[in-house]
Amino acid sequence: MVAESNYRVKLIPMDRPLRIAVWYNLPSGGAKRALYNHLKGLKSRGHTIEAFRPPIESEEFTPIAEVSDKEHVIPWPSWEGTAKFPLARIYETTTQVHRYVQAAETHAQDAAVEIHKGGFDLLFANTCLQFHSPFIGRYVKLPKLLYLQEPKRPFYEPMPRLPWIAKDSQPVTGLRKLRTAATEMVDLRSVSIQGREELNNARSFDQILVNSFFSREALLRAYGISAKVCYLGTDPGKFKDLGLPRENFVMGIGTLGPSKNVRLAVEGVGQVPKQIRPKLIWVANMTSAPYKEECVSLARDLNVDFEAKEMISDDELVSLLNRASAMVYAPRLEPFGFAPLEANFCRLPVVAVAEGGVRETVVDGLNGLLVDHDPEKLGAAITKLLSDEPLRARLGEQGYRIAYEKWGVDASVDRLEREIQTLLRQSAPSA
Repeated sequence: MVAESNYRVKLIPMDRPLRIAVWYNLPSGGAKRALYNHLKGLKSRGHTIEAFRPPIESEEFTPIAEVSDKEHVIPWPSWEGTAKFPLARIYETTTQVHRYVQAAETHAQDAAVEIHKGGFDLLFANTCLQFHSPFIGRYVKLPKLLYLQEPKRPFYEPMPRLPWIAKDSQPVTGLRKLRTAATEMVDLRSVSIQGREELNNARSFDQILVNSFFSREALLRAYGISAKVCYLGTDPGKFKDLGLPRENFVMGIGTLGPSKNVRLAVEGVGQVPKQIRPKLIWVANMTSAPYKEECVSLARDLNVDFEAKEMISDDELVSLLNRASAMVYAPRLEPFGFAPLEANFCRLPVVAVAEGGVRETVVDGLNGLLVDHDPEKLGAAITKLLSDEPLRARLGEQGYRIAYEKWGVDASVDRLEREIQTLLRQSAPSA
């Protein structure tokens, strides 16, 4: 259990409300919900919020315009090539990564010009969909704070392999061998260039905040940069207990793709005895069609009733959290994860794989059950919860209490305000 001081903090009153420039480029999902909650809290405390972003397709999900005083949309230049033939695409890719970087730099430079016109006290930047640590820090001449949800994991973790390790393949000769070698060399060059730029971007900020101690360690391994843990929180006004009767289904939340490990959830449910086996409902903000088909096929083979719900409303999500019997949470090395907290606010216990940041939010036997990355053990934990109603009720009630005490959005904004105060004090000119 993490020390209590990491949850609630004592704030020094600010001399005046701040003018805060916010930069973000986020899809729907937990990171954007975290930003929404942060800005909603900062604005409610009297700070002026102006947001700067590139055009984003999924802006209807927790729209940041709702929690900012003004939003500026700055163009992001096109960078994609048009070559159609394989060898031409290889040649084009050698320059495409440079165009990719240049487009991001151009956007950041243009955004910085607009930010400098606004008389802001600081820049509060967030994770970038394309570059994770964004370019904006290089060009804004203000105190700069970055909330980085995670480094670009495919560069540093085997997902499914490390990028500098050659792919397994059948022996090839002639032109195919040349083309395969050239493609892998270009891929490695692209990763090298983007990784270098992201590291330099991260170094341009005065302070980086992360969502867990696990993420702090991941950032240190990837970038060699120290960061500060600033825990996130969930809005109890949105995720709440509705008192609905529980039904015989379990649920998961997150991208329907390999990183969220939906296959393991299917396999775990498949281990539950048939007479009590629950339905598995997966709520996804994004979906990989091939991976979805893989999960559907696996569920069919294991006789698991599997249903994917995509891009549902928050009201429907909360209803599911209030009717499910348990949440199954099995992502690989998830840096933090909102889903277990959202479940706990709805008095829903969690069965989670003990990896990543989830070990900082789910305490085995207190607000959920932690298991090894193993289908049989996951299935046994699900079976235990479904077979023991008093245990399920106790874990749900304790999870609800802990969520309110430690994981509310107000506490997360307290923590963020403290870091802003610290940064501005450190940045103030000496008398």
